[in-house]
Amino acid sequence: MATVVALVAIFGILISVHEMGHFLMGKALGMRITEFSLGFGPALLSPKWGDTRYSLRVIPLGGYVRLAGMEMNQSDDPNEYPNRPLWQRFSVIFAGPVMNLILAGVIFALAFGPIGTPTFTTSIAAAIPHYPAYSAGIRAGDRITAIDHQPVKTWDELKHAIGAHAHHSTPITMTVVHHGVVHQVRVQPRYDKALKQYIVGIQPATITVHLPPLAAVRAGAVYTVNLTAGWFTYMLKMIEGRAPLALTGPIGIAVYVNQAVQIGLWNLFMLAGALSANLGLFNILPIPVLDGSRLFLLGLEGVRRRPMKPENENMIHMVGFLVLILFVLVITYHDISHLFRTGSAL
Repeated sequence: MATVVALVAIFGILISVHEMGHFLMGKALGMRITEFSLGFGPALLSPKWGDTRYSLRVIPLGGYVRLAGMEMNQSDDPNEYPNRPLWQRFSVIFAGPVMNLILAGVIFALAFGPIGTPTFTTSIAAAIPHYPAYSAGIRAGDRITAIDHQPVKTWDELKHAIGAHAHHSTPITMTVVHHGVVHQVRVQPRYDKALKQYIVGIQPATITVHLPPLAAVRAGAVYTVNLTAGWFTYMLKMIEGRAPLALTGPIGIAVYVNQAVQIGLWNLFMLAGALSANLGLFNILPIPVLDGSRLFLLGLEGVRRRPMKPENENMIHMVGFLVLILFVLVITYHDISHLFRTGSAL
């Protein structure tokens, strides 16, 4: 049940914010908007203020915006979408993906700030029986401060120090704080075939790190920028054939959401932020029906100095919609096949 609620909330918010980008930019530029709807299906509420009807509908999976003239019907109304300058139409379409990137930054900032990042420490949550650390007397609650007399302050430093020494035949000297008393123990790492690395058999305790508000906002923005750069880099590698086609459909996303719900709130927020960024970035691809196809056609209009005939553009979007549906079905089949191969379940 928690997974279903999380799925509905994530998709509803992500798509609604995307549509709100189109809405706010359209309003700011003085375009006539006939309807802004949250949700789909029958309307629960549908008041009208000015030229715009604001609807709240039964199915909370997103929303939509109706820009007057968006169907490319010819009209002399200067406030309708087709009759506005090219840069204004481009701005309205582009605002949707931009809002998703802004939302991603906000979600990441919340994850790094108020929610807090779970962080591994050098304190021990558990020492696994019959493994080297346990045999050396290390127990839950102990804290490791140095490896071979070199201070370690983070779990990553501790892992690196153990891994760097592991190829030696001599044991590691670990400085351990046990009930406030500092002592040293000798531990010989053991190779784990499953993990394919040397381990001593300890599990880290975690703390939750909360960044101050400004630092969290900065971290959220930086994370979004890095995620965007990584997305474009991977897309380029796929085009060049240097990376496999790795796409996830609705079933795959549901599995990831289910896993994030089980792990914790921080993971769910980080996944939601990544999905928001990916929704915005995917939408700028020049695929018919998506915002990217409209942006591409607007760019083509700027080059040709004249718009495409409405019937031709509608035909492109109709064919593109059918291709997109087929594409989603193929990805869904791939997700289901992967689900059965890995044994994952919702």
